[in-house]
Amino acid sequence: MNRVRSPAVAGSFYPRQASELSATVAALLESVELDGQAELPKALIAPHAGYIYSGPVAASAYARLKGLCGGIRRVVLLGPAHRVYVEGLALPSAVRFATPLGTVPLDAEAMRQIRALPQVVEGDEAHRLEHSLEVHLPFLQKLLGDFSLVPLVVGDAASEDVAQVLEMLWGGKETLVVISSDLSHYLPYGAAQQADQDTVSAILALRGALTPEQACGCMPVNGFLCAARRRALTPRLLDARNSGDTAGDKNRVVGYASLAFTEGAPS
Repeated sequence: MNRVRSPAVAGSFYPRQASELSATVAALLESVELDGQAELPKALIAPHAGYIYSGPVAASAYARLKGLCGGIRRVVLLGPAHRVYVEGLALPSAVRFATPLGTVPLDAEAMRQIRALPQVVEGDEAHRLEHSLEVHLPFLQKLLGDFSLVPLVVGDAASEDVAQVLEMLWGGKETLVVISSDLSHYLPYGAAQQADQDTVSAILALRGALTPEQACGCMPVNGFLCAARRRALTPRLLDARNSGDTAGDKNRVVGYASLAFTEGAPS
């Protein structure tokens, strides 16, 4: 049993060298123009492609965490399974996740509590090569400093099952929920823009009935939106673009969006 989950996509999705990775993340965050609204987000939805493609969109979400180092002490991170079939939500047996910027401890007590749920399974193979969680960690490390992590790879899982796990882990202001998802895949630029606009509208309405064609992370997104409705979270779109806007051609693009969710009534 490997007690540290090693990075799988360093050198491909993001830089392998710590100094280059740190500078890349810093530049992405500095490129975001904040609008002065400083509500503490309870949750973020952000994309998980290579930084050259989705990094600017992800940064628009993570820039909301500037100045919160020490305030957020735990991150509950859910992303879809790309490599292996998962029935339910998979936890790793590891005790730390590594990136070139260092290691992040896992919240052993929180993981012990949710392991009692029938939809939560042990799944090291689901985590071993999965990028949907890993690419978020350098942003979190750069902004939050010391924090613990609850990483879940979500496969075939009902929305209520995902929501139940999130409710157990909800916590207070010390806990941030991050949902990892890209949007449409390999449509022409204009068609992707329309499809992603419809998907974003559904998310903003907290309608959790997305399909894999709309979002590769539809399972964790749908489950989160179920919890968000019950908690009366207020959603806000931060950025929506596709790979044709960042670093790819416009013939077959992948869509990305970043959204923040706050507790309490909208300001």
